Amino acid sequence: MSTALVVVVLAAGKGTRMRSSLPKVLHAVAGRPMVQHVLEAAAALEPAGSVVVIGPEGEAIAEAVRPYPVAVQREQLGTADALKAARDQALPLLGDGGDVLVLYGDGPLITPETLQRMRAARQQAPAPDFVWLGFRPPDPTGYGRMLLDEEQRLTAIVEEKDASEEERRVDLCWGGLLLGDGPALFRLLEQIDNNNAKGEYYLTSLVALAADEGLRAGVVECDAEEVRGVNSRAELAEAEAILQRRLRRRAMDAGVTLIAPETVQFCWDTELAPDVVVEPHVVFGPGVRVGVGAQILGFSHLEGALVEAGARIGPFARLRPGTRIGPEARVGNFVEIKATSLGAKAKANHLSYVGDAEVGAGANIGAGTITCNYDGVSKHRTVIGEGAFIGSNTALVAPVTIGPGAVIGAGSTLVEAVPEQALALARAPQTTKPEGATRLRERQKKQRTEE
Repeated sequence: MSTALVVVVLAAGKGTRMRSSLPKVLHAVAGRPMVQHVLEAAAALEPAGSVVVIGPEGEAIAEAVRPYPVAVQREQLGTADALKAARDQALPLLGDGGDVLVLYGDGPLITPETLQRMRAARQQAPAPDFVWLGFRPPDPTGYGRMLLDEEQRLTAIVEEKDASEEERRVDLCWGGLLLGDGPALFRLLEQIDNNNAKGEYYLTSLVALAADEGLRAGVVECDAEEVRGVNSRAELAEAEAILQRRLRRRAMDAGVTLIAPETVQFCWDTELAPDVVVEPHVVFGPGVRVGVGAQILGFSHLEGALVEAGARIGPFARLRPGTRIGPEARVGNFVEIKATSLGAKAKANHLSYVGDAEVGAGANIGAGTITCNYDGVSKHRTVIGEGAFIGSNTALVAPVTIGPGAVIGAGSTLVEAVPEQALALARAPQTTKPEGATRLRERQKKQRTEE
């Protein structure tokens, strides 16, 4: 049997229950469109190619799944009709007789391990010609039932609307996935009719057609959560919760401490090294990597950031894309950092904004410091040298360079470079008027009386 494999992802559904202008399969789970989760799971099988079936207005999906090719299902006539739309692109990839794996773009919870088990079942001897994925939900209402004979061979899959009372009592349900001999699959698709309650061309009709030709059908079972489709906002939230539990468990199994796991929100690509500690209510957006032994304190939000070993972030800190926090550096409460490199052991502990900047090792950013990086048209960079000390409530008007070891007095607004080891002050002279407060209050009182 050929080992060639082609994946077909059905993603043409309109998703009207989502009540959204965004195509259903592009709604994100753990920061990533659902269809991309499905394609990644399938990629673990190293297929010869993958094809995504979209509707006639699926340009946004086609763009999102690039470079995977797409096939267009012109009308919504059922799952078998959708699979037929991929025929012309799938068959050339199959060679002399490979397999086709059918997945659904709104099923982001399927795992590579389950797909591998389907593949293994297809390759065992005697090899079934088709492998169908089944599951046993607590309540099978609404699902197609998988009917087995005395030898536990699949004889039919009956949609609930077409099932008898006895068939509805069966708890083994079809999970929507199918792996089988590609040429046989596409040949049998041509024989499927729409003589059913919904007037659609069901992929499940293949079971009986294959049996009529003496082809074998096998069943692999998986956990019910893996085949949960998403058809509404509520189901999207349920899928998010399931995937978040998986990501949290994966992090803890890898040596990460989550103080309150249920409060931490991960992205699909979050990378945390061993001995990282994450406090409650932390959100990881896309593109975050955290090094060994770093601490992420409560209520912090990180996106597109690298945090190196031993650094401490938060609480209530925000790291935006392009941020790199060096080893043992400190970013404290209500500090926002964007497109900035903070050197080893540098500190920005309180109430500051540092954007488009390079901060040297050991530098100290005082409370209330702002890098004024945007002039309304362009962004400009600030460079702060190693060991520099920036006093509280300082405004650094970029582009500007602060030399290594320089000290900036609190309350300064700097528009010019400061040399290495220099002291810079930029304050208006203080004026103090003896008894001035008394005279001011008297004038104010008199004014109120006259009014």
